[in-house]
Order: sequence, then structure tokens, then C-alpha cells
Amino acid sequence: MTPLELFLVALAGLGAGAINALVGSGTLITFPTLVAFGLPPVTATMSNAVGLVAGGVSSTWGYRRELRGQWPRLRWQIPASVSGAVLGSWLLLNLPESAFETIVPVLLVLALLLVVFQPKLQQWVLRRSGGPEEQIGPARMTALIVGTFAVGVYGGYFTAAQGILLMGLFGALLHDHIQRQNAAKNLLSLLVNVVAATAYTLVAFDRIDWTVAALIAVGSLIGGALGSRYGRRLSPTALRAVIVVVGLIGLYRLLA
Repeated sequence: MTPLELFLVALAGLGAGAINALVGSGTLITFPTLVAFGLPPVTATMSNAVGLVAGGVSSTWGYRRELRGQWPRLRWQIPASVSGAVLGSWLLLNLPESAFETIVPVLLVLALLLVVFQPKLQQWVLRRSGGPEEQIGPARMTALIVGTFAVGVYGGYFTAAQGILLMGLFGALLHDHIQRQNAAKNLLSLLVNVVAATAYTLVAFDRIDWTVAALIAVGSLIGGALGSRYGRRLSPTALRAVIVVVGLIGLYRLLA
């Protein structure tokens, strides 16, 4: 890559870290950027997952106060996320690259649709949130755990928009403040990325572009901290517009 392209990768990492702290679809910035600069899709996914761990740490730390009191749920959701991520990572490492290149455009379209329709999704979440959390019955807890596992599988395979999927799941099953849901989303997404990054490092060390991963790590670490602190002041419409435009560019490059 040229120095300009490396700078843009770091900048994309910063944007992804900030967006992940609030929206949960930052991979739609970094993944298409890496593909546009010539990285193979699997290499881009692995390098991106490794780099975004740093942003997940800073955004989770920024929302640490909202995590208080959520352990009764998270003690079940954390194993579900981790086990799902293990399965998703295994699928990425064992399925042929041709299968990945076929599946990723479909997942990218799905993720972009989730971003486009996020205002409606967020309104739905807000209608179901805002009051104190009520006790979760066995049926809803089971659905929450199964849904968290499914999103973990998706996140271990392809991380884009897993945060939005989690927020939709929480909105359907929980009666809790949206900022507390966002804090739980950040933690679970971080765990999925840690599992995926560890698996990729152990099994496919030589397939990771470590320069790219390091640049994304630095950018996302700063972006996650900024996003968790200042991001609520930014226009969600502007963020969605950037994600969709960059995502469409990446989708075009994948299909071309």
C-alpha cells in the first residue's frame, strides 16, 4: 500500500472505532476500505478483526458505568457469545475462500439494509426501553441466549453490523434503558472480536496483514474512546450515510 492508503486505513479504523461505540457497524467502514485497496476478502476480515479489538476495549471501558447491574444477564450471554464466535471463526477458517467471497456480499447487503433502516429499528427499541428492567422469564432468557449465540456465530464469521443485530435482539426481549443495552452490546461485540482475532492469529498468522491490523488498532482505540465520550452529539444520519456509501463501494469491488 502507498503511504496515503495506509493513512486512510488508520483513518477508517478511527471512524470504525467511533461508530462501533455507538452504532455497531464500524466494519462497514474498514472492511470495504481494505478490499478497495486490494486485500483479499479473507485477509481483510482477519486483519480487521484483530485491529478492531483495541477499539472494542476503549468503547467498552467508556460505557463501564452502564454495565453495572447487568451481570445476571451477562453471565449467560457471555458464554453464548464466546461459543458462537468460536464456531463462526471455525467456519471462516475452514470454508473455502470461494464460499466466503460468495457469502460476504449477501452479508454486506444485509448489514447495509440494517444501517439504512436503523432509525425505524431504534424507534422500536426506544418504545420498548426507557423504564426499569423487569425480571426476565425463562422463555425470554432462553431466546436471549440463543439469539446472542447466533449473533456470535455471525460475528465470528463476519463482524459487520453484529452490534446492530444485538441491539435489535435486546430491543425485542429486554425492557432496559438503551444506553445500558449499548454497553452490553459493546462488551459482547468485544468478546466476539477477541475470540475471532485469537483464532485467526493462532491458525492463520501468516494470512493477517499486521501493518493494516496495527493501523486499525491505533485508529480504533482512539475512535472508541472518542465515540463513547462525544459520539452522542454527532448526527446519526451523517454516520449512516458514510457507512452506506463506503459499504456500497466495497460491495461493488467484491462483485466486480
